[in-house]
Amino acid sequence: METVKSPAEHRIILHNTSWETYERLMQERGDGRIPRFAYDRGELEIMSPSTEHESITYYIGLLVAMFAEEAGVDLYGAGSTTFEREDLERGFEPDACFYVQNAAQVRGKPRIDLSVDPPPDLLIEVDITSPSLDKFPIYAQTVIPEIWRHDGERLAIFELHGEEYVEVARSNILPPLTSEALSRFIEESTSLNLVAWMRQVREWLRGNITG
Repeated sequence: METVKSPAEHRIILHNTSWETYERLMQERGDGRIPRFAYDRGELEIMSPSTEHESITYYIGLLVAMFAEEAGVDLYGAGSTTFEREDLERGFEPDACFYVQNAAQVRGKPRIDLSVDPPPDLLIEVDITSPSLDKFPIYAQTVIPEIWRHDGERLAIFELHGEEYVEVARSNILPPLTSEALSRFIEESTSLNLVAWMRQVREWLRGNITG
C-alpha cells in the first residue's frame, strides 16, 4: 500500500486488489461521492479531495456550462458518476464529465451502463498530487475522446489517438477553448470574485465563439 498526502488530495493506492473488494468498498461507501475510487486490473486508488481540488473542478464545470450557453451547444453533465467495465476490470469516478455529441442518448437515465451506453465525450481530471494511479489507460480502454487534466498549475487538453492520449492546444469537443485560455481562467478564479470572473469569461467567449 502506498499513501500519498498533500494539501490538495489524500490518496491511498492498494495493490493486488480483487474486483470483488473494489465492489464491496463502493457498496460500503453508499450513496456518498467521497472517497472516490479508480480501479485498473488489481490497482485500486482511494482519493479524498480537498477544497482546492474541488474548487478547481467547480470552476471548470462553470466554464463548460457557460460555453454551452454562449455557443448554444447541448450537453449533459454527469458529474462524478461511477463508471465500470467488469469485462475490462476497470472502473473510475471522474471529478466531472460531460456528454456533448451523445447528450441525448443519456439524458434522464437514472444509471449509465458503459456496456450499453456511450462513454462521456469529455472528462475532467484534477490531479494535483503526484504520484497517483495513471488513469489514462482506463480512459483509453473505455474510449473517452477528450480529457482536460489540471495539475494545480495549468490545464492540459488530451485527445485519444488510437489507444494513446496526445496533448493538444485546442479542444475538439468544445472549440475554440484552448489549454492556454482555460488555464488562465482557472488561475484568475482564485483572485476574482465570482461575478467579475464570470463576466470576464463571457466576454472572452462572445469574442471567440463563431456561429
